[in-house]
Amino acid sequence: MPNNSVGYLLKHGIESTPVRAMAKIRAHHVRITTFIHATEDEDKVLEAISTFIPGEIDEEDIIFDIDETTGFFGNPIKVVNVEIKRSRAVRKFIDHFKELLSEEDRRYLLDHLDEKVDEEGTLYVRFNKQKAYLGEPEIDEGGDTIQVKIKVKAFPMRKEAVVKAVREWLEE
Repeated sequence: MPNNSVGYLLKHGIESTPVRAMAKIRAHHVRITTFIHATEDEDKVLEAISTFIPGEIDEEDIIFDIDETTGFFGNPIKVVNVEIKRSRAVRKFIDHFKELLSEEDRRYLLDHLDEKVDEEGTLYVRFNKQKAYLGEPEIDEGGDTIQVKIKVKAFPMRKEAVVKAVREWLEE
């Protein structure tokens, strides 16, 4: 019976090759939120949101909800919420999300990371709704955005640990 221990490998002159671990973040869940104003085309807004959802995620792993409400001046507004909670689907989302970020957006997040993570370990990122519709998501701090909230897993669960984990992930 072969011995698979490190000692066996070294004794027989077989050197191990160091493997660099890829920085990954893990998350409990993801929530994507935006508003559809009466002047907007609902289908286009939903298409903009779909930019953030990788095709590999099964429909049953996505919780989709539209609530109707009224704005300050009596105008109808729809609030769109998309949640991804299953671990496998969240991992697929995280990988896709990172691919969507331009180098400029990564630098922006790294420069503002402390402001983008709250005390409960949630990463908040807002994207330009029109750019997302065109398939070119871009971080935007304006009002007409799609907000992505990622509840990051970290130990210990403190803001500092989450900021560190997200920083390492973005810098890779």
